[in-house]
Amino acid sequence: MKTPKYPILDDHIHIDPRNGRGIEAAKEFQRAGGTHICLVTKPSWSHDIHPVCGEDFKRVFDETLVIAKQIQEQTGVVVFPILGVHPAEITVMSEWMSYINAAEIMKEGLTLAARYVKEGKAIGLKSGRPHYETSVEITTLSNQVLLHAFSLAADAECAIQIHAESGPCADMIDMALSQGMSPSHVIKHFGSPDTPLIPSLVAKHEEIPSLCREKREFTMESDFMDENSRPGAVIGPKSVPRFTLRHLKQGSITEDDMYRIHMHTPNRVYKIEINL
Repeated sequence: MKTPKYPILDDHIHIDPRNGRGIEAAKEFQRAGGTHICLVTKPSWSHDIHPVCGEDFKRVFDETLVIAKQIQEQTGVVVFPILGVHPAEITVMSEWMSYINAAEIMKEGLTLAARYVKEGKAIGLKSGRPHYETSVEITTLSNQVLLHAFSLAADAECAIQIHAESGPCADMIDMALSQGMSPSHVIKHFGSPDTPLIPSLVAKHEEIPSLCREKREFTMESDFMDENSRPGAVIGPKSVPRFTLRHLKQGSITEDDMYRIHMHTPNRVYKIEINL
């Protein structure tokens, strides 16, 4: 395979040999022109794990790191692991414990994830709050978990990806600052242009060309879930390189835009080095 001309990063993707296509999906990303991915941990239930303590997330994180190594060895795609606790865990775990206990275990899991970041095994954390309608109690507890995640990210001096409701999530600016976390290192997964955080836009987002004309900082993602039960959801693994290169060919974005999206912005936000 010839050396790609441009770096192309999928900022939020899952590769799941247990429930999906696994390495074949990563190869499809590469064949389409992709070079780098942020491999994000899936929820505990995707690993057939039912946490009763924070340490139970260790297997989730370790399996993610094993997959990351396999992708790099078998495809050459550069993998940046992002570890954390899915905000929907509080709802799922409430089937066998109280919401308060679930929130505490989520905090413990995030503390463990931060340890992996400090050891250089991952580049950032994942946290947030449920993206679906829920109770005041769950929202309050989820915000407490999120505050803990911001504190951990500040201490580890790493970025954090946010999984939350649609919209700007502007309150997270003050939440992050209150924990010593710079909002310039907070990425809104499946983001929208109205967020004051760094949006990671799904690759088919129609405002990508106009945002490039504004020189706006953002990244691109597929949020590919790699589950055989939901093939192609959210969009397929080749989507980020395909849409990026299509925009470039059509002249709706420039080479400078490509490098800002896929190299300069992620390098600054995650404190990594993307190059070819």
